[in-house]
Amino acid sequence: MTDTGRRVRPLRTLDTGPARYPTQAQAESAARRLALRRPDRCRLREVGRSRAGRPLLLLSVDRGPRAVLVVGGPHPNEPVGTAAAVRLAEVLLERPARPGLSWHLLLCLDPDGAALNAGWLDGPLTMGRHYEHFFRPAFEEQPELLPAPGSGRAPMPESLALTGLIDELRPFLQCSLHGVDFGGTFVQLTGPVPGLSERFARSADRAGLPLDVDSYDAVGWASPAPGTYLMPQLGSGHASRALPDEPELSTWSYPARYGGITAVLEVPMWAVDAVGDAGQHPAGPQAVREAARALTARTAELGELLAKVPARAGEAHGALVRTVEFNLAVAPRVAEEWLELWCPGPVSVSRATTAGLVAARLPLRVASVLLRLLSETRGPAAEAARERARAVVADSLDRLRHRFGARWVPVQEQLAHQTRAVLTAADCLLNQV
Repeated sequence: MTDTGRRVRPLRTLDTGPARYPTQAQAESAARRLALRRPDRCRLREVGRSRAGRPLLLLSVDRGPRAVLVVGGPHPNEPVGTAAAVRLAEVLLERPARPGLSWHLLLCLDPDGAALNAGWLDGPLTMGRHYEHFFRPAFEEQPELLPAPGSGRAPMPESLALTGLIDELRPFLQCSLHGVDFGGTFVQLTGPVPGLSERFARSADRAGLPLDVDSYDAVGWASPAPGTYLMPQLGSGHASRALPDEPELSTWSYPARYGGITAVLEVPMWAVDAVGDAGQHPAGPQAVREAARALTARTAELGELLAKVPARAGEAHGALVRTVEFNLAVAPRVAEEWLELWCPGPVSVSRATTAGLVAARLPLRVASVLLRLLSETRGPAAEAARERARAVVADSLDRLRHRFGARWVPVQEQLAHQTRAVLTAADCLLNQV
């Protein structure tokens, strides 16, 4: 019902069915239609440009001084975020405006990266096709990760657009919409949000999703409830030493200067139920050692294939090469960290499963990008390299399907859970006032 008591028919503006993610063009068109249909409550504006000159579009709903900022598409291989940003706008416009509250939905933080993944969205959403079109930038090219002080590296224009929005809006809540390819759902918070964990768990159960109770993204972090993690403070030493990201130096922590909290909301494309098992694995250290050995061996094999990639001009080619180089550099450090920190003591089923998933996923990502880089290279050496990369892809996909039982989560369930999580986080914080 509207404020006048008149029932509003559901607003569904995406050009896709419930089984699909929108392309960037479809999401932008849907946002424009919402702004045209409901100019009383909705407006669309450009808040910046990407490195390649693509617009960063912000869809705002209502005009209250207390702001929620929602960031879609921070990782380009996770299309659920852009889809959920549009779906959230539709849901909000079907409800009465809440006095004093405004919502600001950044459709896609990394449109350049999204363009390099777009091929998957135009065909069947299979696991194999996803990796045929896979791209995820190296850490230094992910706009939510800000350069460390003294690094000499300038912030990306996308990063500056986002921090500028935070400075302008001073949101009490920022929600970063992420998706994991294999695993479960979880939420990472920069501060406590009373009541969120229980409602998040109920939403996950409603969507048929396991809670990731020992997430690799949050190893060593405080976990006040299953599937909920609190980000470490600067200098706490709780972050993974294998990965160069520092959550406390990211755009996630930026709203804290205004008293705001960030919720990073993760939802899987392919669910793996074992990540929800906190019980002790009967052979946990052995499983982790096997995963570490497999990851190390595959990394060495794929490193040899990178030498077969010829140098080419073009930013897309360079971005693909840099992501391969980054993953080949970080994978051995990940394996070493597992052996050093995970194996001496008991290992949960969730953690052992995570190690196996990462040991299959990282080589799958690298081999898939190498196939893209080698696609136009001719000659026996290039064909031999492609065959080796295809073998890695096939073996990794087989492991993920059959050893880990990865099952597709319907897009509508991914969207419903992520949308509920955003609304719930805002509701929990507003109820504290």
